[in-house]
Amino acid sequence: EGKILVETTKTLVSLGTEKMLLDFGKGSLLEKARLQPDKVKQVLQKVKTDGFMAAVDAVKSKLSQPIPLGYCNVGVVTGGAQKYPEGARVASNGGHAEVVSVPDNLCARIPDEVSDESAAFTVVGAIGLQGVRLLEPTLGEKVVVMGLGLIGLLTVQMLKANGCQVLGVDLDPEKCALAKSFGAEVCDLSKGGEALVSAEEFSDGHGVDGVLITASAKTDRIVHEAATMCRKRGRIVLVGVVGLKLQRDDFYKKELSFQVSCSYGPGRYDPQYEAKGIDYPRPFVRWTEQRNLEAVLSLMAEGKIITDPLVSHRF
Repeated sequence: EGKILVETTKTLVSLGTEKMLLDFGKGSLLEKARLQPDKVKQVLQKVKTDGFMAAVDAVKSKLSQPIPLGYCNVGVVTGGAQKYPEGARVASNGGHAEVVSVPDNLCARIPDEVSDESAAFTVVGAIGLQGVRLLEPTLGEKVVVMGLGLIGLLTVQMLKANGCQVLGVDLDPEKCALAKSFGAEVCDLSKGGEALVSAEEFSDGHGVDGVLITASAKTDRIVHEAATMCRKRGRIVLVGVVGLKLQRDDFYKKELSFQVSCSYGPGRYDPQYEAKGIDYPRPFVRWTEQRNLEAVLSLMAEGKIITDPLVSHRF
Protein backbone atom coordinates (compact mmCIF):
# COMPACT_ATOMS: atom_id res chain seq x y z
CA GLU A 1 0.00 0.00 0.00
CA GLY A 2 1.23 3.46 -0.92
CA LYS A 3 3.80 2.06 -3.33
CA ILE A 4 3.98 1.38 -7.05
CA LEU A 5 5.78 -1.29 -9.06
CA VAL A 6 8.02 0.03 -11.80
CA GLU A 7 9.64 -1.98 -14.59
CA THR A 8 13.01 -0.32 -15.15
CA THR A 9 14.04 1.08 -18.53
CA LYS A 10 17.05 3.18 -17.46
CA THR A 11 19.07 3.83 -14.32
CA LEU A 12 21.86 6.33 -13.72
CA VAL A 13 25.13 5.39 -12.04
CA SER A 14 26.04 8.33 -9.84
CA LEU A 15 29.79 7.81 -9.52
CA GLY A 16 30.44 9.80 -6.34
CA THR A 17 27.80 8.22 -4.10
CA GLU A 18 28.10 4.69 -5.46
CA LYS A 19 31.89 4.63 -5.34
CA MET A 20 31.71 5.84 -1.74
CA LEU A 21 29.36 2.95 -0.85
CA LEU A 22 31.54 0.39 -2.63
CA ASP A 23 34.70 1.66 -0.93
CA PHE A 24 32.91 1.59 2.42
CA GLY A 25 31.77 -1.99 1.85
CA LYS A 26 35.32 -3.11 1.04
CA GLY A 27 36.82 -1.34 4.07
CA SER A 28 37.98 -3.08 7.25
CA LEU A 29 36.09 -2.75 10.53
CA LEU A 30 38.62 -0.15 11.64
CA GLU A 31 38.12 1.93 8.48
CA LYS A 32 34.34 1.71 8.85
CA ALA A 33 34.60 2.86 12.45
CA ARG A 34 36.83 5.77 11.45
CA LEU A 35 34.33 6.89 8.80
CA GLN A 36 31.36 6.71 11.20
CA PRO A 37 32.35 8.20 14.57
CA ASP A 38 28.68 8.72 15.52
CA LYS A 39 27.97 5.01 15.01
CA VAL A 40 30.98 4.14 17.17
CA LYS A 41 29.45 6.18 20.01
CA GLN A 42 26.19 4.25 19.60
CA VAL A 43 28.09 0.95 19.80
CA LEU A 44 29.91 2.05 22.97
CA GLN A 45 26.58 3.04 24.49
CA LYS A 46 25.15 -0.38 23.57
CA VAL A 47 28.14 -2.06 25.28
CA LYS A 48 27.27 -0.15 28.46
CA THR A 49 23.58 -1.01 28.35
CA ASP A 50 23.46 -4.50 26.77
CA GLY A 51 26.97 -5.88 27.26
CA PHE A 52 29.94 -6.50 25.00
CA MET A 53 28.76 -9.65 23.18
CA ALA A 54 25.31 -8.22 22.42
CA ALA A 55 26.97 -5.12 20.92
CA VAL A 56 29.33 -7.27 18.81
CA ASP A 57 26.41 -9.36 17.49
CA ALA A 58 24.45 -6.21 16.62
CA VAL A 59 27.41 -4.71 14.72
CA LYS A 60 28.05 -7.95 12.79
CA SER A 61 24.38 -8.19 11.87
CA LYS A 62 24.28 -4.60 10.64
CA LEU A 63 27.49 -4.81 8.63
CA SER A 64 26.47 -8.08 6.97
CA GLN A 65 23.35 -6.50 5.45
CA PRO A 66 23.83 -5.74 1.75
CA ILE A 67 23.25 -2.17 0.60
CA PRO A 68 21.34 -1.93 -2.69
CA LEU A 69 23.05 0.45 -5.10
CA GLY A 70 21.42 3.11 -7.22
CA TYR A 71 18.89 5.85 -6.58
CA CYS A 72 18.14 7.29 -10.06
CA ASN A 73 15.59 5.04 -11.73
CA VAL A 74 13.27 5.45 -14.72
CA GLY A 75 10.65 2.97 -15.78
CA VAL A 76 7.07 2.09 -16.57
CA VAL A 77 4.38 1.58 -13.93
CA THR A 78 3.21 -2.04 -13.92
CA GLY A 79 1.11 -2.25 -10.76
CA GLY A 80 -0.04 -0.85 -7.43
CA ALA A 81 -0.67 2.58 -8.86
CA GLN A 82 -3.28 4.97 -7.55
CA LYS A 83 -1.77 8.28 -8.69
CA TYR A 84 -0.26 6.84 -11.87
CA PRO A 85 -1.98 4.62 -14.46
CA GLU A 86 -0.28 1.42 -15.59
CA GLY A 87 2.05 2.18 -18.46
CA ALA A 88 2.91 5.66 -17.22
CA ARG A 89 6.61 6.59 -17.30
CA VAL A 90 7.98 7.70 -13.94
CA ALA A 91 11.30 8.78 -12.45
CA SER A 92 12.06 7.65 -8.90
CA ASN A 93 14.82 6.94 -6.40
CA GLY A 94 14.59 3.22 -7.09
CA GLY A 95 17.81 1.23 -7.44
CA HIS A 96 19.55 -0.72 -10.20
CA ALA A 97 17.05 -3.55 -10.64
CA GLU A 98 14.70 -4.92 -13.30
CA VAL A 99 11.67 -4.09 -11.15
CA VAL A 100 11.52 -1.70 -8.21
CA SER A 101 8.88 -0.90 -5.61
CA VAL A 102 8.83 2.81 -4.75
CA PRO A 103 6.60 5.01 -2.56
CA ASP A 104 4.11 7.26 -4.37
CA ASN A 105 5.77 10.37 -2.95
CA LEU A 106 9.22 9.38 -4.21
CA CYS A 107 8.42 9.37 -7.89
CA ALA A 108 7.17 11.78 -10.54
CA ARG A 109 5.53 11.35 -13.94
CA ILE A 110 7.81 12.09 -16.91
CA PRO A 111 6.58 14.60 -19.52
CA ASP A 112 6.36 13.33 -23.11
CA GLU A 113 9.12 15.74 -24.19
CA VAL A 114 11.68 14.15 -21.82
CA SER A 115 13.52 10.95 -22.82
CA ASP A 116 14.07 8.10 -20.38
CA GLU A 117 17.81 8.81 -20.42
CA SER A 118 17.37 12.48 -19.47
CA ALA A 119 14.76 11.58 -16.85
CA ALA A 120 17.33 9.32 -15.15
CA PHE A 121 19.01 12.55 -13.97
CA THR A 122 15.86 13.72 -12.14
CA VAL A 123 16.83 12.69 -8.61
CA VAL A 124 20.37 14.11 -8.75
CA GLY A 125 18.85 17.24 -10.24
CA ALA A 126 16.46 17.49 -7.29
CA ILE A 127 19.41 17.30 -4.88
CA GLY A 128 20.93 20.34 -6.58
CA LEU A 129 17.57 22.09 -6.80
CA GLN A 130 17.00 21.80 -3.05
CA GLY A 131 20.34 23.53 -2.50
CA VAL A 132 19.30 26.29 -4.89
CA ARG A 133 15.99 26.72 -3.06
CA LEU A 134 17.75 27.09 0.30
CA LEU A 135 20.12 29.67 -1.20
CA GLU A 136 17.08 31.70 -2.38
CA PRO A 137 18.87 33.39 -5.29
CA THR A 138 17.23 36.36 -6.98
CA LEU A 139 17.41 37.50 -10.60
CA GLY A 140 20.84 38.86 -11.48
CA GLU A 141 22.68 37.68 -8.36
CA LYS A 142 26.21 36.35 -8.66
CA VAL A 143 26.60 32.80 -7.33
CA VAL A 144 29.63 30.51 -7.11
CA VAL A 145 29.28 26.74 -7.52
CA MET A 146 32.25 24.99 -5.91
CA GLY A 147 32.59 21.48 -7.33
CA LEU A 148 31.48 20.72 -10.88
CA GLY A 149 30.59 17.07 -10.57
CA LEU A 150 27.23 15.73 -11.70
CA ILE A 151 25.19 17.70 -9.16
CA GLY A 152 27.34 20.81 -9.61
CA LEU A 153 26.83 20.87 -13.38
CA LEU A 154 23.07 20.43 -13.02
CA THR A 155 23.06 23.18 -10.38
CA VAL A 156 24.86 25.55 -12.76
CA GLN A 157 22.07 25.06 -15.29
CA MET A 158 19.31 25.63 -12.73
CA LEU A 159 20.95 28.82 -11.45
CA LYS A 160 21.23 30.09 -15.03
CA ALA A 161 17.55 29.25 -15.56
CA ASN A 162 16.86 31.32 -12.42
CA GLY A 163 18.52 34.36 -13.99
CA CYS A 164 21.76 34.22 -11.98
CA GLN A 165 25.33 34.84 -13.10
CA VAL A 166 27.38 31.78 -12.20
CA LEU A 167 31.06 31.07 -11.54
CA GLY A 168 32.02 27.38 -11.44
CA VAL A 169 35.14 26.16 -9.63
CA ASP A 170 36.77 22.75 -10.14
CA LEU A 171 40.06 20.86 -10.60
CA ASP A 172 38.92 19.02 -13.74
CA PRO A 173 39.36 20.85 -17.08
CA GLU A 174 36.63 18.75 -18.76
CA LYS A 175 34.08 19.64 -16.09
CA CYS A 176 35.05 23.30 -16.32
CA ALA A 177 34.54 23.14 -20.10
CA LEU A 178 31.08 21.64 -19.58
CA ALA A 179 30.14 24.37 -17.09
CA LYS A 180 31.31 26.98 -19.59
CA SER A 181 29.12 25.41 -22.29
CA PHE A 182 26.17 25.80 -19.89
CA GLY A 183 26.82 29.55 -19.63
CA ALA A 184 28.99 29.79 -16.50
CA GLU A 185 32.28 31.55 -16.03
CA VAL A 186 34.86 29.11 -14.71
CA CYS A 187 37.92 28.89 -12.49
CA ASP A 188 40.03 25.88 -13.52
CA LEU A 189 42.20 25.08 -10.51
CA SER A 190 44.27 22.62 -12.55
CA LYS A 191 45.54 25.48 -14.72
CA GLY A 192 46.65 27.63 -11.82
CA GLY A 193 43.33 29.36 -11.25
CA GLU A 194 42.63 30.67 -7.75
CA ALA A 195 39.04 30.58 -6.52
CA LEU A 196 39.33 33.72 -4.40
CA VAL A 197 40.93 35.75 -7.18
CA SER A 198 38.34 34.58 -9.72
CA ALA A 199 35.47 35.34 -7.32
CA GLU A 200 36.88 38.83 -6.67
CA GLU A 201 36.97 39.58 -10.41
CA PHE A 202 33.58 37.91 -11.00
CA SER A 203 31.92 40.08 -8.33
CA ASP A 204 33.71 43.31 -9.36
CA GLY A 205 35.30 43.40 -5.93
CA HIS A 206 31.99 43.45 -4.03
CA GLY A 207 31.93 39.80 -2.97
CA VAL A 208 29.53 37.21 -4.37
CA ASP A 209 25.92 36.96 -3.21
CA GLY A 210 26.04 33.25 -2.48
CA VAL A 211 28.04 30.05 -2.73
CA LEU A 212 26.72 26.55 -3.35
CA ILE A 213 29.23 23.88 -2.31
CA THR A 214 28.65 20.73 -4.36
CA ALA A 215 32.17 19.35 -3.88
CA SER A 216 33.23 16.21 -2.04
CA ALA A 217 36.48 16.71 -0.11
CA LYS A 218 37.82 16.34 3.41
CA THR A 219 39.48 19.75 3.59
CA ASP A 220 38.04 22.65 5.63
CA ARG A 221 39.54 25.09 3.16
CA ILE A 222 36.50 25.01 0.84
CA VAL A 223 34.14 26.49 3.46
CA HIS A 224 36.80 29.03 4.45
CA GLU A 225 37.17 30.15 0.83
CA ALA A 226 33.39 30.25 0.38
CA ALA A 227 33.08 32.58 3.37
CA THR A 228 35.98 34.74 2.20
CA MET A 229 34.53 35.28 -1.28
CA CYS A 230 31.05 36.23 0.00
CA ARG A 231 29.83 39.79 0.44
CA LYS A 232 28.49 40.91 3.79
CA ARG A 233 25.34 38.94 4.61
CA GLY A 234 26.09 36.49 1.85
CA ARG A 235 24.72 32.93 1.94
CA ILE A 236 26.49 29.58 1.81
CA VAL A 237 24.66 26.29 1.25
CA LEU A 238 26.41 22.93 1.53
CA VAL A 239 25.05 20.24 -0.78
CA GLY A 240 28.21 18.11 -0.92
CA VAL A 241 30.47 16.70 1.79
CA VAL A 242 33.45 18.78 2.99
CA GLY A 243 35.41 19.44 6.14
CA LEU A 244 33.44 21.58 8.58
CA LYS A 245 35.86 23.06 11.08
CA LEU A 246 34.36 26.51 10.70
CA GLN A 247 36.31 29.63 11.62
CA ARG A 248 34.07 31.97 13.61
CA ASP A 249 35.81 35.08 12.30
CA ASP A 250 34.90 34.16 8.70
CA PHE A 251 31.20 34.35 9.55
CA TYR A 252 31.12 36.88 12.38
CA LYS A 253 32.43 39.95 10.56
CA LYS A 254 30.14 39.50 7.57
CA GLU A 255 27.09 38.02 9.34
CA LEU A 256 27.08 35.19 6.82
CA SER A 257 24.44 32.48 6.84
CA PHE A 258 25.40 28.81 6.43
CA GLN A 259 23.00 25.94 5.84
CA VAL A 260 23.29 22.26 4.99
CA SER A 261 20.88 20.98 2.34
CA CYS A 262 19.09 17.66 2.92
CA SER A 263 18.84 15.48 -0.15
CA TYR A 264 15.80 16.00 -2.41
CA GLY A 265 13.85 18.38 -0.17
CA PRO A 266 11.13 18.48 2.52
CA GLY A 267 9.76 15.02 3.23
CA ARG A 268 13.11 13.24 2.92
CA TYR A 269 13.61 10.73 5.75
CA ASP A 270 10.12 11.47 7.13
CA PRO A 271 8.35 8.07 7.36
CA GLN A 272 4.93 9.76 7.44
CA TYR A 273 5.65 11.36 4.07
CA GLU A 274 7.74 8.68 2.38
CA ALA A 275 6.34 5.40 3.71
CA LYS A 276 2.75 6.38 4.51
CA GLY A 277 2.29 8.82 1.64
CA ILE A 278 0.98 11.68 3.76
CA ASP A 279 1.73 14.79 1.70
CA TYR A 280 2.56 18.19 3.16
CA PRO A 281 -0.09 20.84 2.35
CA ARG A 282 1.00 22.82 -0.70
CA PRO A 283 0.17 26.28 0.75
CA PHE A 284 2.59 25.68 3.65
CA VAL A 285 5.28 23.49 2.03
CA ARG A 286 5.37 24.54 -1.59
CA TRP A 287 8.37 22.42 -2.58
CA THR A 288 8.39 18.87 -1.22
CA GLU A 289 10.81 16.27 -2.57
CA GLN A 290 8.19 15.04 -5.04
CA ARG A 291 7.40 18.56 -6.24
CA ASN A 292 11.15 19.15 -6.65
CA LEU A 293 11.33 16.04 -8.86
CA GLU A 294 8.45 17.41 -10.93
CA ALA A 295 10.15 20.82 -11.21
CA VAL A 296 13.37 19.24 -12.52
CA LEU A 297 11.40 17.30 -15.14
CA SER A 298 9.64 20.52 -16.19
CA LEU A 299 13.00 22.25 -16.69
CA MET A 300 14.13 19.30 -18.81
CA ALA A 301 10.95 19.52 -20.90
CA GLU A 302 11.63 23.24 -21.48
CA GLY A 303 15.24 22.56 -22.52
CA LYS A 304 16.67 24.43 -19.53
CA ILE A 305 18.43 21.33 -18.18
CA ILE A 306 20.53 19.46 -20.74
CA THR A 307 21.87 16.03 -19.80
CA ASP A 308 23.37 14.50 -22.96
CA PRO A 309 26.87 15.96 -22.38
CA LEU A 310 26.85 14.55 -18.82
CA VAL A 311 26.70 10.89 -19.94
CA SER A 312 30.16 9.32 -19.98
CA HIS A 313 29.30 5.62 -20.56
CA ARG A 314 26.30 3.51 -21.52
CA PHE A 315 25.87 -0.13 -20.51
